[in-house]
Amino acid sequence: MTDQLKPNVAMKMVLNGKEHIITFEELTLSNNLAQEALVSLLIKKQLIDGQELLDEINRIRKERYHTEPEQ
Repeated sequence: MTDQLKPNVAMKMVLNGKEHIITFEELTLSNNLAQEALVSLLIKKQLIDGQELLDEINRIRKERYHTEPEQ
């Protein structure tokens, strides 16, 4: 198998004695789906609203990716 055809393995799991390979793409998709479901439930249950979520994302983005001004 060439390097281009090898899956980009994130993790290996053994279930019922059988090894399963999880790729980074599958792991990312799974995380995104879970996050989307959680946000959807929080909004549906009116625990947060969409704008509140966007404001918090922007606040965290500014906090984490703050860069020092060039001198």
